[in-house]
Amino acid sequence: MQPTGHLRGDAVHVAGDARQRFHDSGGYGRPLEGNEIALSRVEAAHLLFRGDLSGVTIDADGDEAGFERFFVESAAAADRFAVRYLVYADLRDRGFYLSPAREPWPGGDIDAPDAVDFIAYERGSTPDTGNVKYPVQVVGERESLRAAGLAGRTLAVVDEESDITYFAATEGGVSGATDYEPPNRLLGVLLADRVVVWDAPEGLYERGFYGQPLTGRAAAIEGAVQLSLVEAASLAADGVLSLSASVDAAGHSAGEAATEADGPAAAVVARGRDVEGERFDRRLAVYRRLREADAVPKTGFKFGADFRTYLDVETVEDLPHSEHLVRVVEADHRFSPRELSLDVRLAGGVRKEMVFALTAVGDDGRGGTADEGGVRDADVEWASIGRLTP
Repeated sequence: MQPTGHLRGDAVHVAGDARQRFHDSGGYGRPLEGNEIALSRVEAAHLLFRGDLSGVTIDADGDEAGFERFFVESAAAADRFAVRYLVYADLRDRGFYLSPAREPWPGGDIDAPDAVDFIAYERGSTPDTGNVKYPVQVVGERESLRAAGLAGRTLAVVDEESDITYFAATEGGVSGATDYEPPNRLLGVLLADRVVVWDAPEGLYERGFYGQPLTGRAAAIEGAVQLSLVEAASLAADGVLSLSASVDAAGHSAGEAATEADGPAAAVVARGRDVEGERFDRRLAVYRRLREADAVPKTGFKFGADFRTYLDVETVEDLPHSEHLVRVVEADHRFSPRELSLDVRLAGGVRKEMVFALTAVGDDGRGGTADEGGVRDADVEWASIGRLTP
């Protein structure tokens, strides 16, 4: 004869030998007095589904609900019950013990963000041993997901057909080993959306992987390198790049004196904001962080990202595969699960790690500071997200 549970508030109490039967041997619930335990709604539903509980009384009349009725009434009473149950049951079937990540349940003792729904323990571990494997945040396909603070969580995304996709989010700072110092002085021309350095030293592209050579068959010009505005702004901020002239989007030209009035960095940054808006500041801040970490960032346009990164560049002729795709997002960005899945799937398909750079950039209370050239520093939070099979 299987025991019956009794709904008390938001927990199901089970008496008899419930502690030995469910908690001690299976990691369900939390002990009460004697051998009685309290189960969360998802735990009780799972035991009902397995036939380990005969039913749950849910009202004062003592009517006993089976799995179907208990599931439907719990879905109406408890937030996101259906998707949380699906993830709970799936991880249980994979051999994990779980507990809700809130007081007074065992998982409430774990230092986990409020968004985490369950604590999954290492296989062979129970809530009493406390060996945590996954802090699980359950997300429905149509929910939005706050980007900040994701590192350290396991995301369980439930789609409209009740399939579950798991993602691991970790701190994803990029660290490289590229040993290259740019020359002391470069002289360039600021065009509408790029800078051309007509007499660039060979190492700028070959060793530092800055820009793209302006070449072609039977070219009569050698040494010309086109820099993106992000590359040019970073070099100018470091005091490496000066401008001999500027051409605006309308084709108007300004000489060196006018271009240098506020400094070359200010001129390039202003042009970047003209063509890209405030997003330019965020991408520039992340670009500079990556260069400071001895990684080489290049455009990630072909992959739908902001940058692809090379960790150890010796020469462009012997270039390794890029290791990361970096997407720059605002610090308060909220992902849709579909957006996140697309980015991670694409990165995995080209054998790269997907890294998100969450940036708060600029003055006026937006985080970071600006130097004399107008180049804004940023507070950057890194998150690396990849597919996971628990």
